Order: sequence, then structure tokens, then C-alpha cells
Amino acid sequence: MQQQDGMIWLPGGRFRMGSDDHYREEAPAHEVVVSGFWMDVTPVTNRQFAAFVEATGYKTVAEVAPKAEDYPGALPEMLQPASLLFIPTSGPVRLDDWSQWWQWRFGADWRHPTGPDSSLDTLWDHPVVHVALADVEAYAAWAGKQLPTEAEWEYAGWGGNSGHEFAWGDALEPDGRPMANVWQGEFPHRNAMEDGWLRTSPVGSFPPNGFGLSDMIGNVWEWTADWYGARHQANPAKACCVPENPRGGRKEASIDPTRPDIPIPRRVLKGGSHLCAPSYCRRYRPAARHAQAIDSATSHIGFRCVRRGQSGNRPC
Repeated sequence: MQQQDGMIWLPGGRFRMGSDDHYREEAPAHEVVVSGFWMDVTPVTNRQFAAFVEATGYKTVAEVAPKAEDYPGALPEMLQPASLLFIPTSGPVRLDDWSQWWQWRFGADWRHPTGPDSSLDTLWDHPVVHVALADVEAYAAWAGKQLPTEAEWEYAGWGGNSGHEFAWGDALEPDGRPMANVWQGEFPHRNAMEDGWLRTSPVGSFPPNGFGLSDMIGNVWEWTADWYGARHQANPAKACCVPENPRGGRKEASIDPTRPDIPIPRRVLKGGSHLCAPSYCRRYRPAARHAQAIDSATSHIGFRCVRRGQSGNRPC
């Protein structure tokens, strides 16, 4: 693989996207073709994001107080700069109520990943977190790059090995070896840390996939360029043909149908995070996908970028 400036050239090709064996939103599995593109070897790190902020003076969504007109009915005291922070529970809890382990933490942002008293002192090579869609798109534009489509991301995530359960084979931990930063133990109260990390890990801490890309599974979820749809659309207009460079659903249709009172569009996230666990969230697979409201930032979501074009073109 060609590699320049922290990016790898992926020649593109045909692969089987999605899965019929896990969560409903991953179906139907279908053949897809993507064109070649450059992709960041790792998620964007705190060090890289800091360079962007220093150059532009940019403030992230989590660093700005929400406007009352954008959130009708919100309590005035809640309209402060904040982000969602994972807090382990003190013991076993019901797993159908995520509010038991997620807290709206004032002062949590990319500079203060676990709250206002935290810092990046030991985290410069960890993925940046607490970034909403506007933040990652601003970084990508500054860097002369784009966010990957869901199809591009999944093609890259498989690393040429889409015939298996995971990018590295059919076992989550072959011969007991952790292959990604995911949750070991009983979620959400006991992380056994068999992989060595409680939260995020430095990028590149685990083996790269077949394309040479690191942290495509676990560590942090990653934003994509596609609007979320409840299921894959396997090119219904051309049932005879393999879709080429497919895109997601419509922006209007991405709004959570169970919360019509909160009409916030959602994008597709890929890759799972350090909170994915066999006992709770088995989304540590390239086919897995998740919906995320575009205005929200959390302590387990980051991103990486792509650049489309010929392999001979030097990435920005």
C-alpha cells in the first residue's frame, strides 16, 4: 500500500457490505463497489486536532453554550457548554437505560475529556473525542480532506477480509490476544482492562488490519458522511446491478422516528468503541453501524478523514 503524510491509498474494489446475522440495521448484506481513495491511518488525535484549533481559533460545539431557541423547553440551567461523558455504574444495572451510565457533564470537551478538571497531559496521541459533526467537518475542510462514506469506511474496515466475522478472522480475541480496545468484563460497571485500557488508547496500540489501518475497530466510534437509515438500501433502482460508491439515506429520513419532538438529523457512525462489550454491544465488527445526532458529542466518538482521487496525487 502507498503511504504518505499519515494516509494510505486504498485501491477500491468489490466487497460484501452489511450483515444478516447480527443487528437489524446491518441488513441486508449486499455486494458493493467503491472507488480508490486515501484514508488516514489512524483516527485524528488530540495533537492533530490541537494544531487545527491553534491555526483557526475554532471552538467546538461542546465548548459553546446551546441556544435556547434551538432546544425549546430546555431548562435554562442546562444551557451551558457540556458533552456526554461515560461514567461506570457502581454495580449491575438494566442494560436498556443508557442514562444510567451517560451523564451530561458541564465543562467536558475535547480539551477536558473526563470533565472540567481533566486535561490532555497524557492523551496527546489518543483519538480526539467530544467532537460533533460540525467540528469534524470543519477539521476535514481545513485539512483538505473529507469524511468517508459508510461504504468507504466499511470497505476500509474489513482490510480485504470481509468473508469473516472480524477483520482479523472469526474470533474476537484469537488465542486470547486482544485485537482492539473494547470492553472486557461486565458492562457498565466492571472493565477488566485485559487490553490495558479503561477508556481510549493511543492510536496504533493494536495490530493494523490488512490494509495497514489502525483502530478501525474499537477505541472510538467514527463519524461518516452518510445520513442514517434504519436498514441498508441495496440499490433498489438497479436490482440487477452492484451499487457503485453508494450513499446513505435522506437527511429528513434520518430523524429518530421514536422522537419526532426532537427533529435532529443523524449520521452513521462506524467501528464501535472501547465501550463495546460481548455482554452489551457487539458492534466491534466492520459491518456494525450506529446512528448519532449531529449536534451531539460524547467521550467515545472521534473520526478520521479520506481524500478521494488518484493514487499518484499527494494528499494534503
